[in-house]
Amino acid sequence: MGIGHIGLWLDGKRAAKFAMAKRAAALMLFAFLFAFVGCPRTYADVGIVLNESLDTSVAWITGSGHSAVYISRACPETPVKLRLCRPGEEGSVISNYTTLGEDQPYQWNGVTLSMYLYGVEDARNRPLFGSPKVKKVLEERYREKYLGAYCTTQTCLTSGKSEWREMVAATISRSVYIFIVKTTPEQDKKLIDQLNSEPNVNHFNGVTRNCATFTRHIMDTYFPGSTKPDYITDFGMTSPKSIARSFSHYAARHPGMEFRVLHFAQVPGTYRRSSECREGTEQLYHSKKLLLPMAIFAYHELPVAFGSYVLMGRFNPEHEWEKYPTAQVTELSYRIQAAQREDDNSLANHLAAKQKRARKEVVGTKKEWKGYQRQFGDVLNEAVAQEAIPDADYVKRFFKYIDEKGEPMVEPNGSVWMSLPSADGSTRLGLSASNLLAPSSDEALANDFMLARVASTLKSPKHSRETMPELKTDWSRLKRLRFERLAWAARMAASGEKTESLHAATNVGSKHSPNEN
Repeated sequence: MGIGHIGLWLDGKRAAKFAMAKRAAALMLFAFLFAFVGCPRTYADVGIVLNESLDTSVAWITGSGHSAVYISRACPETPVKLRLCRPGEEGSVISNYTTLGEDQPYQWNGVTLSMYLYGVEDARNRPLFGSPKVKKVLEERYREKYLGAYCTTQTCLTSGKSEWREMVAATISRSVYIFIVKTTPEQDKKLIDQLNSEPNVNHFNGVTRNCATFTRHIMDTYFPGSTKPDYITDFGMTSPKSIARSFSHYAARHPGMEFRVLHFAQVPGTYRRSSECREGTEQLYHSKKLLLPMAIFAYHELPVAFGSYVLMGRFNPEHEWEKYPTAQVTELSYRIQAAQREDDNSLANHLAAKQKRARKEVVGTKKEWKGYQRQFGDVLNEAVAQEAIPDADYVKRFFKYIDEKGEPMVEPNGSVWMSLPSADGSTRLGLSASNLLAPSSDEALANDFMLARVASTLKSPKHSRETMPELKTDWSRLKRLRFERLAWAARMAASGEKTESLHAATNVGSKHSPNEN
């Protein structure tokens, strides 16, 4: 066998192995999305949506985040009218705000789950990169398609304070948790009829009629008494976190509700990272900007506030997700408790091992995450050594570079592209899960993009990093791009071309250089 044939044979074997890995990763991601955001169901769900804090406006002081409701059997006929979902539809998120900014002062709007999370109808087109520019083009597409009859005033069309925008691609600006239980058709039909028949008129009040009280009203329609405010911890108000906390405790006490928590991390990009939402005394405990004034002017009340937080205010959404990531994990918890009550340690240990494996599939383990961090260090060093990127810090600058130099646009199906300058004029980079590796997406930029995205995920704190299935899918994309880069280098070496051309030919972004910044 000649050298050329050996090379072709090796390339063929590598390509076959990669194709198998790619198919496996695609199936894993499809199963993940199918289970969470787009599957036909034999049962339905309702859940409390808890958004992390943006630390803007009044949230800069309260750190309260935002609350909404997800209903898998209710779909938006219009933004202000619901209907029962048809087979294959994913349900909707229903939310209210200080002002939606529309022509009429509506109390609530409803959007599909994928629209709320990602700004697109199909989760397969979800953006893998987030910035104010990307979110804006997704908002405008949504407005043009769905809000034509509800948004005609100049304020609604242009103002960033029109909060219908918060219902489009929420995960670009912050991480989201959904605390979910199953429902019956009768419960869902009752809720749909109630919301459609009640006056949809906004009477928002930050203390007595806020987003959390709206959520509480809906959840109590399903399960009376399932959500409770904590007036002591929240200084007389109802906070999003207190509603989520009380509902989680209620659901965990009822095995038949099939309780689980979903976590959708903030999309890596240039947006400021969201912060964990807090209740009243919790924010006071963690915030110097509030603690010092209270220590001076209300020092008598300070011990009461701290005591309230320690006794009643401790609740971590991230820990709840890790504890109840799927209904299977929750069910196994009940079975383990039953086995322990019967002193059946053998069964309890068997179930605990099964639960650990099920939890690991979604959450991962500390050892697993550290393993990916070590492997990524090797991948990054290799890319620098082969001049695929100029230096290891390049991945920290890449997102800022494409956001400053590029212009995003959205295809009719919702997939997002970024147009960027290149040596030949311009090039395109796919920013969605469906088009990042498309033939028309610049391969070199895609390689840089995946290095930056994986780097961002691996350095993020738990509350803002992707799930393990999402990381594994990103890792498969990175492996594919690495294989293609190495194959290119081998072809260049075999043809006798100078290796200095590797960097120039494979990295448009580096040529224009984030080093300029």
